[in-house]
Amino acid sequence: MIRSLAPLVSGIALIAAEPAFAQDHSMHDMPGMAQPAQSKPARKPVKPRPQRAQQKPPAKPSAAQPRSRLPVQAPAADDMPSMDHSRHQAGAMPGMPDANPSQPSSDTMPDMPGMDHSQHQDAAMPDTPGTDHAQHSQGAMPGMEMTGTALPAGNAPPPPVPHDHYADRDFPGAEMARARKAMMKENGDGRFAQAILNIFEYQAHSGRDGYRWDGEAFYGGDINRLWLKSEGEGEFSRGIDTAEVQALFSHAIDPYFNLQAGVRQDFGRGPDRTYATVAFEGLAPGMFEVEGALFLSDKGDLLGRVEGYYDQRITQRLILQPRVELNLAAQDVPRNDIGSGLVDVELGARLRYEFSRQFAPYAGVSYLRKTGDTARLSRLAGEDVHATSFVAGVRFWF
Repeated sequence: MIRSLAPLVSGIALIAAEPAFAQDHSMHDMPGMAQPAQSKPARKPVKPRPQRAQQKPPAKPSAAQPRSRLPVQAPAADDMPSMDHSRHQAGAMPGMPDANPSQPSSDTMPDMPGMDHSQHQDAAMPDTPGTDHAQHSQGAMPGMEMTGTALPAGNAPPPPVPHDHYADRDFPGAEMARARKAMMKENGDGRFAQAILNIFEYQAHSGRDGYRWDGEAFYGGDINRLWLKSEGEGEFSRGIDTAEVQALFSHAIDPYFNLQAGVRQDFGRGPDRTYATVAFEGLAPGMFEVEGALFLSDKGDLLGRVEGYYDQRITQRLILQPRVELNLAAQDVPRNDIGSGLVDVELGARLRYEFSRQFAPYAGVSYLRKTGDTARLSRLAGEDVHATSFVAGVRFWF
């Protein structure tokens, strides 16, 4: 039985001894720890290989830039045979001193057999033939001046203005002419009409209540129109004092002003007069509506008038309209109680409320002052030279 257990005990001993052989003993040579001397097997003698003599033609220097000759370092002691590193100088560049000359350069790598590094010169790379870098100056390059918009003005004649229509090449000319005419009529050449009464009011002043109107109507397009204007005033006890009607042809001279010409006819308590009329009407800077006119009567009397008003919108419906009017005369007209110079000045302010754009009642005040020779003639006739009236009326158009 002892013999039968002997193989089993030997197997257990071998299994227990196997991890010891697999352990790492690299740190068993630490300082201060005595190690038993171990016998090393003797190295076999290595036969030296015969070194092949490699002769390569010297590299031709570039024609654009001569290659600088650098000193050749001796091969390291641990170089392997048949390796030429005479031109492989990556660690020493011209103009850069060695930080620690006593130590060998860390850039020196062990050579491998069969590799030729004679052309590996990182310090100076040869230029590519045919490449000229003399003009590679980013500071100033010829022909690249930035002129911006400072270019010489051209003197070439403008292209001729086309007089034909491209659509006429594919469609009958008469049909296209009618189509263009209809298009122009729908886009700015239409005909329309409007009538507006700016002033239609009752005036109350010193027991002599009266009335006044000022309105106009036109028919036409944006450029040419026919105007009909009328204004006048009177008293309820005396009838119409002064009244006039104008018939004018108007032509737009720019987007804001119209030039007008026509006739004016006066009627009322004074003598009837007919005047040739030249006038202008438009929108001045600041959105002021201005009108001016010259009147030449059939008796040679020359009169003038300038008026203007401004719609100051307080809210979308409440609007204040200040108004001024000046009348002038070049000579005395005693039959109409008019003196030369500035005849009178009228100032007014009317506050209206627009129930709609077409209908707006208003209330305000109006002041009239006669001046110069006209005031003198009015005093001789027993009339007032100034008057203040409270007014109430309606402004509407259709």
